[in-house]
Amino acid sequence: MEEKKFILTASCQDAKGIVAEITTKIFHLGGFITSSDQFSDPDTKQFFLRCTFILDTARSQKALYKDLEPIFKKFQMTVRLRSSAERYKLALFTSKQGHCLGDLLSRWKRGDLVVDIPLIISNHETLSEVASWYGIPFYYFPINAQNKEAQEAKIKKLLKEHKVDYIILARYMQILSSSFCESFKDQIINIHHSFLPSFKGANPYLQAYHRGVKVIGATAHFVTEDLDEGPIISQATIPVTHAHSASDLTRFGADVEALVLAEAVKYASEDRLFVDKNKTIVFK
Repeated sequence: MEEKKFILTASCQDAKGIVAEITTKIFHLGGFITSSDQFSDPDTKQFFLRCTFILDTARSQKALYKDLEPIFKKFQMTVRLRSSAERYKLALFTSKQGHCLGDLLSRWKRGDLVVDIPLIISNHETLSEVASWYGIPFYYFPINAQNKEAQEAKIKKLLKEHKVDYIILARYMQILSSSFCESFKDQIINIHHSFLPSFKGANPYLQAYHRGVKVIGATAHFVTEDLDEGPIISQATIPVTHAHSASDLTRFGADVEALVLAEAVKYASEDRLFVDKNKTIVFK
């Protein structure tokens, strides 16, 4: 039955009857809806839908899309329809710190993250052995001010060749150029070691320490050309006290970073994410 399970996500200007028309059509096609989530944003007047269903008739994904297409066109929807057997392809970007990378790879190996990871890209060779242990090709692209444009062009070419769906910045610690961000709009997920919008930029744990915060956190967000300003996907915090040093905060925060990033990647891999201007809709 796996090949007959489908995930439909759609967004459009809100209107009456959207859910009724889609669910009725799926029913008449022999579909059994297993879950359905919808949200109407009162500010942007946008409608968002995620629906999973099983077909009891032999119908290809292409044929199914064609059957539903008149509804998509009627409501001018942005649509994604895929078999649940399909896997998104992720490129993991990393640097020297391996806690987020190791956590994602462990979850992938266990089957908790149902994705394909065709490559790992880094600006340092430090974690090449980790990639080798998991049997994933590792690409080393040292980057400085003089070669940044040329190196990003090579990386872009590599990502296109592998038909990557999402880029995951697992503590990559590099600021991507505006052109790179635009090339992969709404496809780049970053983990920032702070509870945004507080403590943006470099050394957020040190900033937090000097402010005497009582909680620290991490934020997974989509990357835009504005540093640490992209739509937020997932966040979490843990308590700390005045007795903890800046290095303590960094050590405690590593676990939160890994958990928050893994959560965001899981949402993306299961089509639970929508970008609504400067924020996200997440169907958990």
